[in-house]
Amino acid sequence: QVQLQESGPGLVKPSQTLSLTCTVSGGSITTNYYYWSWIRQPPGKGLEWMGAIAYSGSTYYSPSLKSRTSISRDTSKNQFTLQLSSVTPEDTAVYYCARDDGATTADFGSWGQGTQVTVSS
Repeated sequence: QVQLQESGPGLVKPSQTLSLTCTVSGGSITTNYYYWSWIRQPPGKGLEWMGAIAYSGSTYYSPSLKSRTSISRDTSKNQFTLQLSSVTPEDTAVYYCARDDGATTADFGSWGQGTQVTVSS
């Protein structure tokens, strides 16, 4: 049973970089053919897919966030990370990591519990 756990600071100042780590247990982030995603939900709004890193290490990003987003991984720790630069209060949200079990169609079968990140000075 794969489990995902988000971790990182809950408060980030405007203009700084938001950094979160997802620790995966019960399965390898290099296993074919899964994609490991970051998704967020601002207060009162819907879920927004931010990007993903594939089992191969290839990365994919939402066009609206691509310029500020970087996803990487540490296979030795079975972790993948999110960095979102130049944050503003609009980036305040609950951030989730999830495993995408689909191919061309998203299928998020496993999720972390989510972590609240507030952008404020």
